[in-house]
Amino acid sequence: MTVVRTVAELRSTLATHRRAGATVGFVPTMGALHQGHLELVRRAAADNDVVVLSIFVNPTQFNDPADLAAYPRTEQRDVDAATGGGVHYVFAPAAAEVYPKGFSATVSLDGPLVDGFEGAHRGAGHFHGVTTVVTKLLNMVGPDRAYFGQKDAQQLRVVRALVDDLNLPVQIVGVPTVREPDGLAMSSRNVRLSDRERGCALALSQALSAGLDAFAAGHHSPTTIESAAQAVLGNRGVTIEYLALVDPDTFARPARAALDGDQLIVAAFVGNTRLIDNMVLGQPPRVLTPPA
Repeated sequence: MTVVRTVAELRSTLATHRRAGATVGFVPTMGALHQGHLELVRRAAADNDVVVLSIFVNPTQFNDPADLAAYPRTEQRDVDAATGGGVHYVFAPAAAEVYPKGFSATVSLDGPLVDGFEGAHRGAGHFHGVTTVVTKLLNMVGPDRAYFGQKDAQQLRVVRALVDDLNLPVQIVGVPTVREPDGLAMSSRNVRLSDRERGCALALSQALSAGLDAFAAGHHSPTTIESAAQAVLGNRGVTIEYLALVDPDTFARPARAALDGDQLIVAAFVGNTRLIDNMVLGQPPRVLTPPA
């Protein structure tokens, strides 16, 4: 496993593999790797000859400077984890390599996919930062396939739209959320939770499960499903930003009965830590057990 710092070195190295007919899988991350990231790596390694994992805390997608400053940075531990996980190259550029002096381009989507939920609560610039850096990273790596976790459901949908709209020659692969045995979705932000806060954070997955249970019991009204989830969150030590049932294609609340495949999404603060999660109607959540 090799750590690469510059775009020129990355492109030169990958060109050698491509001349030999190798396929390239790409896992973009902001570091602080956990088993959710490593599940992306396992999928990429199963599908491709060469796996590239990037570590870059993208400043342009943070609306809160304090959140950016507090985001965990554990590069050496991440490199060690990547080495044992099937990664061939870790691309860990400096900010100046991604956004050099004089950089002024922005790649942005408009409309409901980016305006609601995460876009509404994190600011219009959040998804502009995501789509700009994802476009740059895909152009830098030039992968055959890129792997994103389904936990960031809206981001995954936005990235798919970005690739479709710009005819980018890459397949976007969504990978199911990896959960702890008690149901908590794995997140780099979980390390910021105290023991008490971690217990409170379980309310998110429990609320989503309650919504799925209501749907499975025959309740197809979006309001009823949302209410079943909301009932679990009362007095649980979390501050909800949003909880909603959405159509996975439009990311708008469906003006119809709920269907298999609709997504129940939630964002909340537990203490000072912001967490997101989602579950898909008709698809009970899975706890993915990492290999020994």
